[in-house]
Amino acid sequence: MSNPSWQPVPWQAQGNSPSLLAAHADRERAVDVLRAGFSEGRLQQDEYEKRVERAFTARTVGELAVLVADLPQGPSGMQPAMGAAVPRTFMPAPPLPPATNGKAVGAMVCGVLTTMTMGLTGIPAVILGHTAKAEMRRTGEGGEGFALAGIILGWLSVAGWAFFLAIIMIASVASGS
Repeated sequence: MSNPSWQPVPWQAQGNSPSLLAAHADRERAVDVLRAGFSEGRLQQDEYEKRVERAFTARTVGELAVLVADLPQGPSGMQPAMGAAVPRTFMPAPPLPPATNGKAVGAMVCGVLTTMTMGLTGIPAVILGHTAKAEMRRTGEGGEGFALAGIILGWLSVAGWAFFLAIIMIASVASGS
C-alpha cells in the first residue's frame, strides 16, 4: 500500500537538506552573499555584522539559508524551505513614534476645561499651546493636534468672555442714558 501523504523528493534537494552540516565553503558563500547585500545597501552595518558573526558560527546549511533568505542571488545549495521567514533578530527595529509634548497635552486639557471653569483656563490653554508648538518645532516631539486644540478652545473662551463683557458694557451704557 502506498502512503498518500508521501511525496517524492528530487535528488538535488536531498543533498541540500537544512539539517546537513555546513562546510567552511558554505559559510564563505553565505558571507559573500551578505557582503554583496551590504555593499548594495540592503543591510545596515550592525545587521551585516550580526549576520556575518552568525554565519561563521552556523552549524547547518539551514542556519546559513535563514541568514541570506531575504537577499537576492543566494548561493546555490542554501535556498530555504518554502515559507521560511527571516527571524526578527535580523529585521530592523520599527521606528518609535515621537514622544508627545506634555505642554501640548496640558493645553488641550485646559482648553477642554474652559467649559467647566467658565473660561478661566482659556488663557493658560493658549499660552501652553503656543509654548508647546515652539518646543515641538525645536525638539521634534509629537502632539501638534493637542496643542492646536488647546489654542483654538482657549481663544474661543477668550473671545466668548470678550463678547460677554462687550454686551455687559453696551447694556450698562444703554441703561445709563
